[in-house]
Amino acid sequence: MLILWLTMFGVSILSALVPFLPMEGVIIATATAAPGVPKAVALGIAAGAGATVGKIVWYELARRGSDSAWAQKKLSSPKVKAGYERWTARMEGRPVYAGAVMFVAASVGIPPLLAMAAVAGLLRMPMWVFVPTVFVGRSIRFGLLFLGVDAVLPEFLHF
Repeated sequence: MLILWLTMFGVSILSALVPFLPMEGVIIATATAAPGVPKAVALGIAAGAGATVGKIVWYELARRGSDSAWAQKKLSSPKVKAGYERWTARMEGRPVYAGAVMFVAASVGIPPLLAMAAVAGLLRMPMWVFVPTVFVGRSIRFGLLFLGVDAVLPEFLHF
């Protein structure tokens, strides 16, 4: 089980870094090979932890890149600057609101978590808000997906 957990953690990091590698497909394939509620919970947590590590990378890239010449050029556009200022006003000094937005992005996927991780980095959302909301949201999402596969396909999973 430890090897499966570590593999799920590693694949989840890769999936969080590479937008076209969907974690949901990996979870469905893994759930059919490793059914059971305890495994679903443990693997959901592993996938959530890996996704969080990957999104921290996107967060940091955006945070550190916000002072670059390219970013400053983009922010010189009135439309982009207005959007940036609007999100800054919404999130700044409002950790509960910021956390709620991140939790919805992490658990439901709307708005996309990759984009929100970058926005969080640009807005310099506190890590103490970003990390737990992404971890809990992703762990719930992936754990429920594991459990759903186990519940929906019992005749194929328990042969």
